[in-house]
Amino acid sequence: MTDSAVDQASLEWCDRLKLGHPPMDETHEEFVAIVNAMLNCSDDELKHHLAEFAIHAETHFSQELLWMQTTAFPSMDCHVREHEAVMQSVREVQALLADGGSLLVARRLAAELARWFPAHADYLDSALAHWIVKERFGGAPVVLRRMMQSPT
Repeated sequence: MTDSAVDQASLEWCDRLKLGHPPMDETHEEFVAIVNAMLNCSDDELKHHLAEFAIHAETHFSQELLWMQTTAFPSMDCHVREHEAVMQSVREVQALLADGGSLLVARRLAAELARWFPAHADYLDSALAHWIVKERFGGAPVVLRRMMQSPT
């Protein structure tokens, strides 16, 4: 199965994705690992990794919802809508596969998750991390990043 959009998709954990709230960073690192597994696994393993992603995403998004609720995060509605859209897509792809659909749809989902996640983390999750740290500690998150070379 090949698809140029799928073939070009990649997502790797790096310091740029760190947001300064360690529990969130750890969850995001797991997210990245599962999406990478979906992008790079054999066809025989794909349904397993999709199921693993669905479980991870439910837990991940529920944890973020709890943080938003307990800290009265002002942008909660927008953030939750994005999570709900991801979960709807995951459920639709699982249903298609259960009905004998092509595995290419699951690979495309993984590719879209790889493209979606960095922007989601940069905007919505970074705002949540900043809000949580400010509420708990009275300041902004501190993120230590290794020196990263510019792409050539």
